[in-house]
Amino acid sequence: MVDKIKKSKEKWKEILTEEQYRVTRGKGTEAPFVGKYYNYDQKGIYKCINCGLELFSSEKKYDSGSGWPSFWEVIDKDHIDYKVDKSLGMARTEILCAACGAHLGHIFNDGPQPTGKRYCVNSIALGFDKKD
Repeated sequence: MVDKIKKSKEKWKEILTEEQYRVTRGKGTEAPFVGKYYNYDQKGIYKCINCGLELFSSEKKYDSGSGWPSFWEVIDKDHIDYKVDKSLGMARTEILCAACGAHLGHIFNDGPQPTGKRYCVNSIALGFDKKD
């Protein structure tokens, strides 16, 4: 379990760029194939751009062909919250940062083994700590 982070809408707007706010607080999506981390192959840890919570390891990242960074497993199951998303006329599962509630993307059941999961994440929702 992680400690919850609460900030006002105004405070989030002060600390995030307009596009980060649109995606992570407004549940938006960045365009496919253009995000900073789509073709990124450095070793390290991907974290929430809003609060810094560690979310994904580069060791669990793969090229899904979807246009967004994709991971087959999270660093810690308690670091991600899941919510049914019925927008766009379909039912999907939204993934959110468990600490601050930032919208990260969606999870699908078409990923590689051993999990069969595809965490499809907006690059703009992520920060990165490089590891040697």
